[in-house]
This record gives sequence, C-alpha cells and structure tokens, in this order.
Amino acid sequence: MSRKTPLLFSALLLLSSLWLLSACAEKDQPKSIKEQGTLRIVSRNGPTTYFEDRTGPTGFEYELARLFADYLEVELEVTVLHSLEEIFESLEENNVHLAAAGLTITEERQKRLNFSPSYMEIKQYVLYRSGTNRPRSPEDLSNRKITVMAESSHSEILTRLKPDYPKLQWRTATDVETVDLLDMLTSGEIDYTILDSNEYIANRGFYPRLNIAFEIGQPGELAWALPGQIMTPGLTDELQAFFKVIKDNGTLRQLEERFYSHSEQVNRVGSLTFNQAVEQRLPKYKELIEEIAEEYGIDWRLLASISYQESHWNPRARSPTGVRGMMMLTLPTAKEMNIKNRLDAEQSLRGGARYFNKILQRLPERVKEPDRTWFALAAYNVGTGHLEDARKITERRGGNPSKWADVKDSLPLLSKRRWYKGTKHGYARGNEPVTYVQNIRHFYNVLNWTDVSKNRTPPPQQVEQYLPESLRTNIKTL
Repeated sequence: MSRKTPLLFSALLLLSSLWLLSACAEKDQPKSIKEQGTLRIVSRNGPTTYFEDRTGPTGFEYELARLFADYLEVELEVTVLHSLEEIFESLEENNVHLAAAGLTITEERQKRLNFSPSYMEIKQYVLYRSGTNRPRSPEDLSNRKITVMAESSHSEILTRLKPDYPKLQWRTATDVETVDLLDMLTSGEIDYTILDSNEYIANRGFYPRLNIAFEIGQPGELAWALPGQIMTPGLTDELQAFFKVIKDNGTLRQLEERFYSHSEQVNRVGSLTFNQAVEQRLPKYKELIEEIAEEYGIDWRLLASISYQESHWNPRARSPTGVRGMMMLTLPTAKEMNIKNRLDAEQSLRGGARYFNKILQRLPERVKEPDRTWFALAAYNVGTGHLEDARKITERRGGNPSKWADVKDSLPLLSKRRWYKGTKHGYARGNEPVTYVQNIRHFYNVLNWTDVSKNRTPPPQQVEQYLPESLRTNIKTL
C-alpha cells in the first residue's frame, strides 16, 4: 500500500463527514410556511374573532387569516383557546405561527412578542348598564365591581391608573370571553367592564342595555401577535407584503364593512325593540318562516329579518304609500308573484321570498356572496333599476360595482341632481336602501349569534378575587 492511500482515505472520510453534517443542517433548517403547506393560527371565540355558524367557521379575524393563507397558497389550521394567557403561552412555545385574536399592541406585550403590521385603530371604552349611575372618570370607578380579562390590555390600563386612584380595584378573569363579561355586566354581577371599540360595535346589538360610560386609556392598534423568537423564515416579510396588498386594493376595507359597518349606526332603542319582538312576537311566526324559507332555499334568519324590517312581523301592516302585509308587497308585485291576499302572513311571506329570489337570480354572475345578498336586499327596497344606476355611478367614481362596500357609498348620490340626471331611472332616496340593508344585516346577525350562543359551552370561569395590590403577586398584568 502506498503512503498516499491513507491520505486519500482520510480525505474521503472528511468529505463524507462534511456532507453528513451539511445534510443534517439542511434537514434541521426551519421551513417557511409555504414549504410547510399549512398556516397555523390561534384565536378565541367571539363575533370579532372566530365562531362557527350554519355555514362553518367565520369571524373577522378568521376571514382575515383565511385571506393570508390564500395569499400564501397554503391550508389554514385554527386552534381556539379560551384565555389570553393560553394564547400567549402557545406563541412563546412556538406551537403556532401567529395569534389572530384581536390583540392590541402594547409596550408590555412588545417585550415578549412580535407583531404584524396594524390593521385597525381602536379605542377602549368603559361600559355600564342602563338604569345605573354612569361613571364619567376613572375616579368614579373606585370601590366598584370591575372585571376584565386576565392578560388583557385593559388590565394594563387599570394598572397604570392605580397609583393615581388608590381605591381603584378590579379582578382579572381567566378563561372567559368577551360575551361572558357582557353577560356578567348585563346580569348585574359586575358594575363595569372595559371593551375595545370594535368589539363594542360588533356586540352592542346583542346587549342593547349596555352603554359607553367614557373612553379610557389611549387609542390603540390591533395586530396579529407572533412569537418573540420567530422560527419561520420569511414570515415578517410575507406579512408586510400581504397587509400592503389588502390595504391598497380595498380588501381590508371590504372585510371591515362586512363585519362592522352595519352595526356602527345601530340605534340602541331599535335593538331593544327588536330583541323584545324576538321574545314576544317571533315565536308565533317562526315555524311558518322556517317552512317557507326552506321551501325557497333562504336562510330563515334572513327571511325573518326582512319581514321584521318591513312590518315588525305585523301581517296587517300598511305604509303611507299603500304597500301592505308582512313583507310589504306592492299590488303589482303581489300580482306578479301570484299573491291574492297580501294580509295573509303565509301568502305575504311566500310572495316576498319568491320576489327576493327573483332579484337574486337577476344579478350579474360576477357579484358574489355575501355582496350578492346585500345587493338583492337593496333592490328589494329601492328597485333593481336604481341599484343598477348606483353600480354605474360606482364604476364612474373608480369603485368596484360588484362590491357592496363601494356601491353603498354611491346609492345616496341618487338623491343629488348632479348624479341622478345622467342615470336611466333618475332620482331616488338612496340613503334608504343603505339603512335598509344595514338594519337587516344587524337583525340577521343578532338571530345568528343568538343560535350560536345557545350552542356555545362557556369555559369555566377562574376569577381572581379582590385583593390588595401587594398580595396580587400571582397575577400577570399584560
């Protein structure tokens, strides 16, 4: 054997070792979300975050995350947790890529977590119950029963106020959701709670007896939370690009419109009246509404909401213009739908359902749900001709004529000569269909969320009792 053989063998052995090390390093290299094929998120239950209705998963945060998953061309996997503490722990243990849970960016949270670009500005409101004294400043909260979520930004606000208001005390509730706090406030179990403005807007129709007392703390920004040590390559860059795209092309605005705009102008008295009618009047007609809705392939909650908006579920209702009945049909429409007695609840509901479906089917195919339903509702109120005029005006103004978020801004222009003089069907009270659709969407959401809430199993409440600040060493204030 020559002296070169051992050297050659050693060199080969070294190269083999280096190759194995390289292969192992490559194997252990973290993969991007695209390479993994799944976006894993964590969220919490509620109208603004994640819940399941008859159509499946929904909620603002869920739909936003689904858009991000589609943008990355990956599957979406959602884990629902019932406390902020669990959500933060899941992030810190790198069990998920991000938390889409309506989280405010705060200084304390930034010490342990990263955040995506902000997607919504919010305020924080102190809420109180009608019939009780309205607090007007933090001083009025002293020595009162206040409960907020543990690990919430609201607890952080109260902690900052504590030195200036020594008598201020509160308890932090673990394993409760927003609706649990609102239920506690409604029942009188607590005096006050704090809610983000977007959650108040989304929930106030369900809790018409709860009001804003005053704004507390500074305005904040909502964003997705990411682990403090991001293990997924490219995630930050992908989030920056994604949010820029949906802000620039109007997708984010349309999503906000879908979940919030119909509740922004909801009248508290109107909501209270609707809730009372649901308890006292709806039971008489609910079975009939369900039967006809099934016959025409319409969600019964939508048909119930239309009929309430039209007549408050009064079969003998009459308008000043002569429309009559549960679904307020004109004589020509009743004749077209083969309805002989507009004052008969069954005939009126059937005629209205048939007419609504006819409008729905006549809309252009490029108008997709849920906008398609909102367009059909607007046309039910103002007529298909005026709706088409508004769509053309929308296009002239640079908007999307197939998106309700854009068309609803053009409908009121039909009452202005500058705009209606160039349309085929002329003047219309364009504000009315906007309000009409807004109300029906609100009523529908109330009925839908009521059903969801009935089937929801509330998480066990683990509530910290009132304790002096010096003894609350086991409470994390984040």
